[in-house]
Amino acid sequence: MRILMLTAALALSACVPFAAKQEAPSPKMDFADYCAGCHGAGGKGDGEAASGLPKRPADLTRLSARNHGHFPTTRVMAQIWGYTGKKGDGVMPDFSPLMQGEMVPYDGGDGIETPTPLRLVAIAEYLKTLQVK
Repeated sequence: MRILMLTAALALSACVPFAAKQEAPSPKMDFADYCAGCHGAGGKGDGEAASGLPKRPADLTRLSARNHGHFPTTRVMAQIWGYTGKKGDGVMPDFSPLMQGEMVPYDGGDGIETPTPLRLVAIAEYLKTLQVK
């Protein structure tokens, strides 16, 4: 009986590495889960929590407009990840734990591809879709 139980346990444990990989949330889901509470579902800075903050969250739909028509991808990713050099000065939390995981080469515009968390790049790319013309 013990040998049968041990064999069954070993067989089950061997299946674990072959289990289906859990898919990462889509950028839209990450935005809804981590950003929309303050920035609003449409990114205009009108989320449910916005009224209780000392400073109104940024209108994420106007990032390109405020940057002469160019989306400031590297600055946006730095703000999300918490590398803006202003920790403690703003109200935006540090989402660096969320940005751990698969890395992809990303060129922030300087011609140098840097390993960057895939979910961070995906959220920045999603924010580009929210820009008003």
